[in-house]
Amino acid sequence: MLRVVVAEDALLTREGIVGLITRFGHEVVAAVGDADELIAAVGLHRPDIVVTDVRMPPSFSDEGLQAAIRLRRSDPGLPVLVVSQYVQQTYASELLDSAEPGSAGIGYLLKDRIGDVAEFVDALERVGDGHTVVDPEVVRQLLRRRRGPLTRLTPRELEVLALMAEGRSNTAIARSMRVTEAGVAKHIGSLLTKLDVWPDEDDHRRVRAVLAFLNGSG
Repeated sequence: MLRVVVAEDALLTREGIVGLITRFGHEVVAAVGDADELIAAVGLHRPDIVVTDVRMPPSFSDEGLQAAIRLRRSDPGLPVLVVSQYVQQTYASELLDSAEPGSAGIGYLLKDRIGDVAEFVDALERVGDGHTVVDPEVVRQLLRRRRGPLTRLTPRELEVLALMAEGRSNTAIARSMRVTEAGVAKHIGSLLTKLDVWPDEDDHRRVRAVLAFLNGSG
């Protein structure tokens, strides 16, 4: 069971997220509506994971994401799952860059691309367990800002890279792309070579390498 702090300014959405989390056996220790309340709730309850939106009062720009970054800076062991309609590219890169070896899990999902409740809860549990879970569309938007070595990748390799950043195994990537696992392995070997990243059998390390590259390139 995970102890969760939820930060979402829209009341109905907040209550819906709380209901989903509790239905699957986890405990919501606090549900708040702005970034200041989020930081206070984390300090008070010491949760296992934070779920936060990006845009919150008073300016409805990026207060939630900035709060998440502040929390990670003060406690790299705190898992954070961002669930939003938006990709705030500058701070998204900074948050994802905190997914370094020895730190806790990080996630960034887009609300309108979550297919079902089980998918959301699975992401919550994976992030709580130390993994990195990123919607491929978030990665694509970050990729569009980048130049340099990424221009060496083929469209197929970019697709594989996005799925790697989502935390998928070779088997899952093959299933998603409807290709063989041998084909996936070939694409990964090629793109890692082009990006000057050593291949690694550990999916978690692969994701960290991809996210570190996204934040450090351009």
